Amino acid sequence: MQRLLPLFERERALHHPMVLATVVRTDGSTYTKPGAHLLLASDGKYAGLLSGGCFEADLAEHGRAVLATGSAKLVRYDIRDANDPVFGLGSGCEGAMDILLQRLDASGDWQPMTRLAAAWRAQRAAALLLIVNSADPAWPPGTAIFGDDGESVGASAAAASRGDDDGRRAALTSLRALAKRLSHECSTQLLPQAVPGIDVLALVQPRPVQILLLGAGPDAQPVAELAAFLGWRVTVIDHRSYYVRVERFPDAALVLDGGPSALTRLLTTPATRIMAPAGTPWDAAIIMSHHMTTDFEYLRAIARSDIPYVGLLGPHARSQRLLTDLGAEVSRLGARLRAPIGLDLGAVTPEAIALSIVAQIHAAIAGRDAISPFSQKQASGWGNIHVTTGDRIT
Repeated sequence: MQRLLPLFERERALHHPMVLATVVRTDGSTYTKPGAHLLLASDGKYAGLLSGGCFEADLAEHGRAVLATGSAKLVRYDIRDANDPVFGLGSGCEGAMDILLQRLDASGDWQPMTRLAAAWRAQRAAALLLIVNSADPAWPPGTAIFGDDGESVGASAAAASRGDDDGRRAALTSLRALAKRLSHECSTQLLPQAVPGIDVLALVQPRPVQILLLGAGPDAQPVAELAAFLGWRVTVIDHRSYYVRVERFPDAALVLDGGPSALTRLLTTPATRIMAPAGTPWDAAIIMSHHMTTDFEYLRAIARSDIPYVGLLGPHARSQRLLTDLGAEVSRLGARLRAPIGLDLGAVTPEAIALSIVAQIHAAIAGRDAISPFSQKQASGWGNIHVTTGDRIT
């Protein structure tokens, strides 16, 4: 979402319609998975990436037609045959992808992007239903349905919301109930025939990852930069005023002076969470102040929290000394603690060390602590791909 927001805000301010391309289903090896977005502007600019550059030019052509007609369009790309190069590229990705293109404009309240962007800025998860196929013209593809207020937005959403007959009223009730249940889902998925005659994409956008960076020395800067590049929200804390300057961490969500006392206030007083609303959990804490006493206080405060990933920078002997000083409270850390922090990438420079730290956090959040190279993974069958009849997925 963070990649799409600048273009979305620019075009919306200019009152220029846009096209949102959303991956609704994939089979085999594909660059992105369901729920990925690409935003196309009327001047040809785009934000986001769905195929690594293989399909974007062709999507722009389809996008122009969607802009002109206002009708959503379902496009399929199938490049599973490595001997049949697509568009002269011969990418050999051996996957298939269904992509829904829909027009965004003021008449539809720029949905679903308006809702997704607002949730991202508020640092909360978002969930909605996006109609992909429909046998009923009252429910055109691209209609967005939300579960929190029963709202539906699309070219003919008003007719659907009125419920012109019993069947449509029943469909609307079922779809709203399904959208409301989405808040308990963890991943995006296509739901063929969610109600009779209607296929929907249950779209779940997770909240931004929240990272505590405890230490603002020179080697903390590349950590913050890499984390921000991934769209993570980074809060930087240090006890040295000459380090905690906003200009040193321009991409951080928050930069706080005060060291361990500032951390304690942040963890125990929701009102101080200026950039992280009350109730928003932290995903990871990185302890790297290079100051033994300060790192000990950070570690003790984090031990009393429920932050699932705790990384401690420094050699093994230093880590053991800190843990010994922590005494009985060390048991509170358990498997959450990574000491020393990072993956063994052979890193030497601050930038490479930052990469090893951010990579380990990414793996932990994705549930991939026991990571291995792709080259060592066993290849599996791609499975059967569904076929399309016209615009309907069957």
